[in-house]
Order: sequence, then structure tokens, then C-alpha cells
Amino acid sequence: MTNPTELKLGTALWRGLQCRCPACGEGRLFGRFVKVAPACTRCGEAFHHHRADDFPAYLVIVLVGHLVLPLVLWVETAFVPDYWIHAALWLPAVVGLSVGLLQPVKGAVVALQWHTGMHGFVAGRLPKVTL
Repeated sequence: MTNPTELKLGTALWRGLQCRCPACGEGRLFGRFVKVAPACTRCGEAFHHHRADDFPAYLVIVLVGHLVLPLVLWVETAFVPDYWIHAALWLPAVVGLSVGLLQPVKGAVVALQWHTGMHGFVAGRLPKVTL
């Protein structure tokens, strides 16, 4: 297991965006679409500590809104299309971007929590003391 203090934050976030283990960069971070795996299959790093909750969804809403809204406004002012054309253009774009960005953004949030030691990630790395 990699010590998060030895690993740069950018590296951990990049691994999270790629849906890989932030510790080793090789194991899968997700067991299902947005269900974080309990542990890395390669290095054994535990992920059950994460508490991403709704934050990745909020980030995706902000990102998609900032990407799509300027395009919508530009198309409306430049071409003045009918409403059904707007629906045909922007509904698939918004749904596709939202679904496509949700897993990488959640991976980055979990990697950020892992790197900063939030929600028990540090306690999970401490050596076990037996008496």
C-alpha cells in the first residue's frame, strides 16, 4: 500500500478519475457502476471508509451546467431553433454527459478522501496492535 503523504494529490485524483485505486493505480475502484468496491483487488486498500454521498452528483450537475448552458445560449441566439430542436439536441447531451461523468467524478472524490485521510481512511492504514 502506498502512503498517501508520499503520493501527490494530483496523482491520486488522476487515478480516481480513471476509476482506479488511488493507492496503487492498478486495481479497480468500482465493483458496479457507482458502487465503490470494498477493497482494491491488487493492493488490498480498503475503500469501505468513503462517504462520497451526493457530492459527486452535485459536482456533475455543476460541470454539465457550465458546459451545456453556454452552448444552449449560443445556439438560441445564433439560430433561433424551435423548442423540439432544443430538446433533441440538449436532452441527449445532458443525459450522456451526466452519466458519463458520474463515475469518474465519484472516483476523484473517493481518491481525495483517501489522500486526505477523511472518514477513517487513516485509521484503516494504522498498524494493528495486539496484546
